[in-house]
Amino acid sequence: MGKNIVQKLIDSHRVEAVQESKSEDNEVFIRIDQTLTQDTTGTMAYLQFETLGINRVKTELSVSYVDHNTLQVGFENADDHNFLQDIASRYGIVFSRPGNGICHQVHLERFGVPGKSLLGSDSHTPTAGALGMLAIGAGGLDVALAMAGLPFSIPRPRVLKVELRGRLSPMVSAKDIVLEVLRRLTVKGGVGKILEYAGEGVSTLSIPQRGTIANMGAELGATTSVFPSDEVTKRFLEAQGRAEDFIRLFADSDASYDEEMIVDLNTLEPMIALPHMPDNVVPVHEIAGLPVDQCFIGSCTNSSYYDLAVSASILRGHHVAPQTSLVVAPGSRQVLLMTARDGILTSFVEAGARILECACGPCIGIGQAPATNAVSLRTSNRNFEGRSGTKSARLYLASAETAAASAIAGVITDPRTVKSHVTISIPESFINDDSMFIFPSTEGEKAGIRRGPNIAPLPQFEAIGDELRAEVLMHMGNNITTDHILPAGSRIMSLRSNLPAISEYCFSVLDADFPARARAAGSGILVAGQNYGQGSSREHAALSPRFLGIRAVIAVSYARIHRQNLVNAGILPLIFDSSEEIQNISQGDMLYIKNIHEGLRLDRFEVKNESTGTTFMAHHGLSQRQIGIILAGGALNAARRRLSNR
Repeated sequence: MGKNIVQKLIDSHRVEAVQESKSEDNEVFIRIDQTLTQDTTGTMAYLQFETLGINRVKTELSVSYVDHNTLQVGFENADDHNFLQDIASRYGIVFSRPGNGICHQVHLERFGVPGKSLLGSDSHTPTAGALGMLAIGAGGLDVALAMAGLPFSIPRPRVLKVELRGRLSPMVSAKDIVLEVLRRLTVKGGVGKILEYAGEGVSTLSIPQRGTIANMGAELGATTSVFPSDEVTKRFLEAQGRAEDFIRLFADSDASYDEEMIVDLNTLEPMIALPHMPDNVVPVHEIAGLPVDQCFIGSCTNSSYYDLAVSASILRGHHVAPQTSLVVAPGSRQVLLMTARDGILTSFVEAGARILECACGPCIGIGQAPATNAVSLRTSNRNFEGRSGTKSARLYLASAETAAASAIAGVITDPRTVKSHVTISIPESFINDDSMFIFPSTEGEKAGIRRGPNIAPLPQFEAIGDELRAEVLMHMGNNITTDHILPAGSRIMSLRSNLPAISEYCFSVLDADFPARARAAGSGILVAGQNYGQGSSREHAALSPRFLGIRAVIAVSYARIHRQNLVNAGILPLIFDSSEEIQNISQGDMLYIKNIHEGLRLDRFEVKNESTGTTFMAHHGLSQRQIGIILAGGALNAARRRLSNR
């Protein structure tokens, strides 16, 4: 039996399991070739890396990007950037300076290599799957451990083949493909799976278009998404001056898959995600005519040269509607230089668009917060309530084509009604100016590290005891996101290197009094429904609750990255044996869990609700490796112990 692409990538990176997990068959341990971090998750990742006692990173390549906290309204972000630059120099990491662009767009352009593995402290790291990489998002500590040379583990994935048939019609885009997949599978439909794209339609998609699709696989909860490495890949790498990085990578003709689905590109039409979930998808024509206050073209999902070129072509000869604001953020300095050279930026400015810097910006609430109750149409990947910086705003997700057409009309518009066809000529070569990277030198180990007052020391977390009696401090429903747990936005994200300070905003979206209640209680338990922790890879959404005394979470199900982040923080993630039991628990109830160590061994816990006198059962489903981390009080404690025994 032949192999699919996922099997080939995993097999070429598989390493022997750590000693305590040799009997496990539900985890796959892989060698990591490359890592990436960004500035909101990188500061904590490097603080953790420093404690491991490693002299230089062990990966083939590690890159530290500054792309999130570029709005400098106080000293915090600038101080953190100095820290990141010095850490990079000290430990052998490439540093991408502010203004160089969004990590995923830049990594595609300059560093992504077919057949390699990439681990990133950002949930949209799978964007690099467009090149045929095994690219996975994770918490910052997992990335720190990978930089220390330790293998990364994932639950053994199911492989979902997504066969693309036919060809996209004019004004229908790659964004519409992934929105259609989201419509079918939902935000939890990809959990435990890797999506492998195949079929005749793949060869019709450019690498940036494939990147859009792989990027939003994160919204499915998928471990990652992968594409073949083919002639399209080869031409992209040649245009980037990196022809030597190309290898051919395809599934064998007799490869098998766990699941399959078909998307007919011929019949696909422009799609749009309604507030407040990326899977709340309908065809654009169903809501056409809704007045739109703001359009944003950018983010790691749709900020390539192609996206800006097609948008500008639609806008050319028109002007943005009087009641609508259009903002455009090129994804990288390369895109900015190319669009400036080719007159694309001029078309935007002439049409009345506002040009932002090459950064994440509005996607994560850094600037351009919409007006009260505004409709904001965005090409980004998430439309969670309040993520834009305005809680009452309604965020819609669509393609660059739909955003440009809507900006002209002032209402949500099917782009096919504005332009019947746009032909974009992609240059055969791109401007390859790496001057905004600072490459490490062998003298870096002698450099000092600047630490501003926003760089707080890491707290020490003790191991969990054999019993836990604690109050239910939060009782939540389904699809609680990391934005609910710890919001985005400029005010809060600038505190990512300061756990005590940022913890004051924990669950502030749901309950502003939570930090005070948690401190008063001393310890606590969280209760949640399905898909708890979906969204960002931010490990702060686990570290902050742990800092405030949370020792366990009991949920119906978890998002992959957040579940591991809870384990890494030493928080016990339990699962209801019966999902109906959540209805019998209320916030404020006192729960008692005894014989925790035995429960970890047997995967069976009896939880008594002392407030109601009832009892229910729970389990954890963790591997022996994860159990060891819980017993050690977190992954950092476990890793230090393991590295000291080498």
